[in-house]
Amino acid sequence: MKAAQIDSIDGGSVTTPRGFYAGATYAGIKKKDKNSLDLGILFSEEPCTAAALFTTNRIKSAPVLLCQQRLQNDRAVAIIANSGCANASTGEQGLADAAEMTALAANSLGAAPEDVLVASTGVIGQPLPMKLIKAGISQIVLSSDGGHELARAIMTTDTVPKETAVTAGTGNSEFTIGGVAKGSGMIHPNLATMFCFLTTDAAVESDFLKSALRRAVDISFNMISVDTDTSPSDTVLIMANGLAENKPISKNSQPADTFQQALEQVCIYLAKAIARDGEGATKLIEVTVNGAISPVEAKLAARTVVSSPLVKSAVHGADPNWGRILAALGRSGAEVVESKIDLYIGEIGLVKGGRPLSYRERDVVRVLKQSEVPINVHLNLGTASATAWGCDLSEEYVTINSQYMT
Repeated sequence: MKAAQIDSIDGGSVTTPRGFYAGATYAGIKKKDKNSLDLGILFSEEPCTAAALFTTNRIKSAPVLLCQQRLQNDRAVAIIANSGCANASTGEQGLADAAEMTALAANSLGAAPEDVLVASTGVIGQPLPMKLIKAGISQIVLSSDGGHELARAIMTTDTVPKETAVTAGTGNSEFTIGGVAKGSGMIHPNLATMFCFLTTDAAVESDFLKSALRRAVDISFNMISVDTDTSPSDTVLIMANGLAENKPISKNSQPADTFQQALEQVCIYLAKAIARDGEGATKLIEVTVNGAISPVEAKLAARTVVSSPLVKSAVHGADPNWGRILAALGRSGAEVVESKIDLYIGEIGLVKGGRPLSYRERDVVRVLKQSEVPINVHLNLGTASATAWGCDLSEEYVTINSQYMT
């Protein structure tokens, strides 16, 4: 795939693409602090081709079930999202509440309820406070820079909002892709433990939009881990409204590669932001595995290392206990031959052909104390590679998750 010209947009967000608007308010769903927002809407002035990926957890929230049903027509014009309550494990009432949220939003937008999607995040097993949500919707004011508010409204234990946008050229036209995401705990995605709402003003054919999203998610959100837990509410949604007025992008069209690369850039940026902001995290860990016999095995090995509690704890304490990395590789399910493994932390070689190398421990400690810790593994069995991202495991993670409701 030839590298495309893709430029990041300073201050970009999900409303940077043409024709998208958003807004948010504090409705009282979650505990308030000075920066609280907990209810938001994302809206396109034109109907969108839409695609999404959802949790593979067999317990699915009411919003996920509703969205899966409505997206069978590959169409959407808006999404309403809240934090503070996941509307999961709430039975028939939860389904009714999810539908009512979309109807209330549709009424305020002048849209059809079936074209409005919904997402909820927060505590599982509690009913939505529908009176608060109804009042909150009436307070939301949409704007072309409201993506920043939406990014804050979907936060739970996140410490920072996560948003970005890029622009790319396709022949005589130019399109933009923007996105917001949330995620800090319950992060070990398999389509995908978090929220991510993506928008583009490109015209994109439905089948290609679905495949492009799946491919982008597979190398981004599906390659991060904070705590190996997955949520019933995981949602990745993309909406394409066509206001760039380009010829619709299809699988075999000239702009397809450019669109794919731009979408992947946005998704990887947001995925790394989630990993960096893991609950209690102080460091971003990046694990790259080269020389695997297949892409599937490369991903499996990288994800296993980055999600290992022992590896994460060692990174937190800047403890150069590299044997934990090899142990994780050995249990990953990927094909490994110990006598062929090379291991590096940063640029420092620790293992060559399965044998320990001489190194200065203080040099490794210095790398492990950085805010970003790169771990590179060469399996030397094939040509496949993959990169995964995670974070260290700190005492603060336990504190956060022992006091989530109290």
